[in-house]
Amino acid sequence: MKKLLTVMSIISFLFGCKEQKAPKKDEPIVTEVVQEKEVPFIWEAANVYFLLTDRFNNGNPENDVNFDRTEETAVLRGFEGGDIQGITQKIDEGYFTDLGINAIWFTPIVEQIHGATNEGTGNTYAYHGYWAKDWTAVDPNFGTRKDLENMVKAAHSKGIRVLLDVVLNHTGPVTEKDPVWPSEWVRTGPNCEFTNYENTTACTLVNNLPDILTETDEAVELPDALLAKWKEEGRLSQELDELQLFFERTGYPRAPRFYIIKWLTDYINDFGVDGFRVDTVKHVNENAWADLYKEASYAFETWKKKHPDQVLDDNAFYMVGEVYNYGITGGRDFDFGDKKVDYFDYGFKSLINFDLKNDAHNGYESVFKKYSKLLGTKLKGKSVLNYLTSHDDGSPFDKDRQKPFLTANMLLLAPGASQVYYGDETARSLVVEGTEGDATLRSFMNWEDLDSLEHTKKIHKHWQKLGLFRRNHPAVGAGIHKRLAKSPYVFSRSYVDGDYKDKVVIGLELPKGKKSLWVKGFFGDGTKLFDAYSETEVMVSNGKVILENDHSVALLELVE
Repeated sequence: MKKLLTVMSIISFLFGCKEQKAPKKDEPIVTEVVQEKEVPFIWEAANVYFLLTDRFNNGNPENDVNFDRTEETAVLRGFEGGDIQGITQKIDEGYFTDLGINAIWFTPIVEQIHGATNEGTGNTYAYHGYWAKDWTAVDPNFGTRKDLENMVKAAHSKGIRVLLDVVLNHTGPVTEKDPVWPSEWVRTGPNCEFTNYENTTACTLVNNLPDILTETDEAVELPDALLAKWKEEGRLSQELDELQLFFERTGYPRAPRFYIIKWLTDYINDFGVDGFRVDTVKHVNENAWADLYKEASYAFETWKKKHPDQVLDDNAFYMVGEVYNYGITGGRDFDFGDKKVDYFDYGFKSLINFDLKNDAHNGYESVFKKYSKLLGTKLKGKSVLNYLTSHDDGSPFDKDRQKPFLTANMLLLAPGASQVYYGDETARSLVVEGTEGDATLRSFMNWEDLDSLEHTKKIHKHWQKLGLFRRNHPAVGAGIHKRLAKSPYVFSRSYVDGDYKDKVVIGLELPKGKKSLWVKGFFGDGTKLFDAYSETEVMVSNGKVILENDHSVALLELVE
């Protein structure tokens, strides 16, 4: 990004004063380095990268097999070797930075059940991380606590926030190696029917997935199997002492949800993770999420006080929830049929938006206008996390990966936060022969394609340009949308928060060759702009700017 540097900007930078407006300019003149330093991180505009820990990058082949997990599995149903060290490697290499990513969400890394399940489709191990056995330990297939500490520090050093994926709803399935938790802790039936509130929350999601009794306040004892495990590992006294301190401080009853809340918030206390992505939200009574958020916030503020030199900003702890089939169209409420719940009132800053994969078929302006309006009214002060591909959605927007450029445009330029699913940016195949169910969505990251295929490189470069622009401009995700011209399609985004202002103009579906973009009413004549897509500087004249290139996208920002 090329910027103009003036004596005025140098003086302002050195003395921290506000700059005077230059003639014929709508905005202050600053250097690129000042602009980079002053861009605030805003969760409502975040660019989140979501990956399966086991399927992204193998940083340590020596931890690929643990707990004798050696049985043959169905296709893509076993551990593939990805781990926390692999994520750290890519952070250090700048992969996420170059993609404009400023938050990483990775699947749960707590210790998983040791055995395999077989529900008629072949053996399956807990490679995905959602089958917890012991919330207090990191599964050695994913790495160690030290690996997690190193990863968080590496991410923070790059200005990237870390979202831990957490499960409060259920344990892992029962296997020969993994006994069922006591009946005071879990229910093993009936299966959920999903037709009302009761049969969505007080039930098991599927067969053999014991459901935590999150609604009870009755005190329970720790499972004998867990106590025996801790004793064998030499940490029984430590775990019991910590639980005693937690319950003394909080005054909570020793009910199942409070044990797990303590164990989950330990990862904030110990490592300073910035937020939780919460699994299966609608299958838990909502007050449990308020309890989780309260303790997570306490842990986050405690960590900040203990590590003042590592604090990135004054953002509060962030929770985004997976309320399956929640959509932005519904505003704040999720409708169970017989009851509506506003999960934003129970600790969630954001919910995953299941609407975009369908809305995206209606065209850019339809989506952008609708989302901007809803986020500025019904959802004001809150947000949604948009996605077009995910690990458990068998009907993604572009399953055959025929529209990778359109996918990038729609996802990264839509109002709200964006969730890039690993391989979106490289068109990783979502159709794998021989797979059953969600496994087809979860192949290993296609690094080889990125290294060798020119078309993949071209796709990746497009995602990089849009992602960087989004990261550098909170207005893209959190700003007010306004269409400036219908053909060629040009729109503006503007964001104001106190003294911070950000404004951009974007053009999509532009013709090849010479093109005119209408910016009148947003950028005045004489304003210098920089197209971050073509890396071209232009001047506003007669209410428009002229570009001459073969790109269908323009990303216009002020030259400062």
